[in-house]
This record gives sequence, C-alpha cells and structure tokens, in this order.
Amino acid sequence: MLEAKVQEAWRVLRIQSELVDGTDKLLKLGAAVTVFGGARFEPGSPHYQQAQILGELLGSQGVPVITGGGPGIMEAANRGCFGTSATSVGLNIELPFEQTSNPYQDISLDFRYFFVRKYLFIKHALGFVIFPGGYGTLDELFEALTLVQTGKVDPFPIVLVGVDYWSGLVDWIVGRMLEQGCISDEELHLFKLVDTSEEAAELILQHMRMGSANQDVEG
Repeated sequence: MLEAKVQEAWRVLRIQSELVDGTDKLLKLGAAVTVFGGARFEPGSPHYQQAQILGELLGSQGVPVITGGGPGIMEAANRGCFGTSATSVGLNIELPFEQTSNPYQDISLDFRYFFVRKYLFIKHALGFVIFPGGYGTLDELFEALTLVQTGKVDPFPIVLVGVDYWSGLVDWIVGRMLEQGCISDEELHLFKLVDTSEEAAELILQHMRMGSANQDVEG
C-alpha cells in the first residue's frame, strides 16, 4: 500500500515535469493553428495532400502549425509547414501502436500523458482544423467545441475539412442534438464545414485579421 502511494506521488511529479517542460519549450511560439486528423492516411492520399497544403498555406503566412507529431494527417500538416518561415511543432504521445514521430518538426516534444498534451494543443491555438480521422480525432474535436461552448477558452475557429467525410456527423448533430434541445442553434455554429484547405486557411487568416483590427481599435 505504501509503495503504491509513493508511485502515485512520483506520477504527479512526472505530470508536473511534462507540463513545465512543454510550456517552457513553447513559450516563444505565439499563436498557432492546431491540426488534427487520422494517423492512417498514407502520403499521396487526398486527405494527406490537403493537410500538407494547409500546413504550407499557414506556414507561408508565418503561422506556426501544431500537430500530434505522428504519421498521416499530422505528418502532412507538419511537412507543409516545415521549411517555411513558421515553426512546425509536434506534440508526440507514447502509444503501444501507430504513433511514430514524423521528421518534419522544428520543435518535437514527447508526452506520456494525454491531458498534458491536450492542454498544450489548446494553449497556443488561434484555431483548430480537423481533418478526417478516428476516435482520437473525434475526442479532440468535441473537446475543443466543449471548451469554446463553456467559455473556458476564448472563441476561435474550429474548421472541419472534408464535406463528404463529416456531413453524416453534422446531419446527426442537427437531427438529434439540435432537434432534441441538447444544443442551441448558436452552439451549432461553433464549427465550420469546408471542403478544401484553401477555405480552411482563409477562415483562420480572416480570424487573425479581425483580431489584429480589434487590437488596433482598442489601442
């Protein structure tokens, strides 16, 4: 019993260490776009290509890109940003399968705990772009929506890329959640559905321009 309590105490210190180290490493990053999507898409697939285009579009405008650091969509977005004037960041997670770090990262951090990594995804985000993916992608999507809905973070664009992939989920949200009063019409509009990376990038950059204009007015 005593040994278990000691292990718990050390776990808290490991969590603290990950949080402090990650915060320190990203201290100078500034506002960035976090990109999520499935790890199983191969280079050359349409979704991979779109994510790479997005990374390049944002990077060319000096906007850092943060991903989960793995293969698939994560690799594609990092790859597009890598080599531009912006920083390409990967927040890698230890998993028993699937997750290997991609080579297109200017900053590469490794995490043992999902919730520390999730905190850092949010901390620097001026927008989320969500490509097709599995359970992990859905988890990240709905967490972002919940944080904006509950006012725990300042509102920012949450953009779903891929009308064909996401339309079934959106139809269910409208036909079930909205229709039965589980969300409001206003909350339905916390995300945008687009079909191309160009549209997603424009929504993000428009949000940035509006933020800059508001700061100028307040100043």
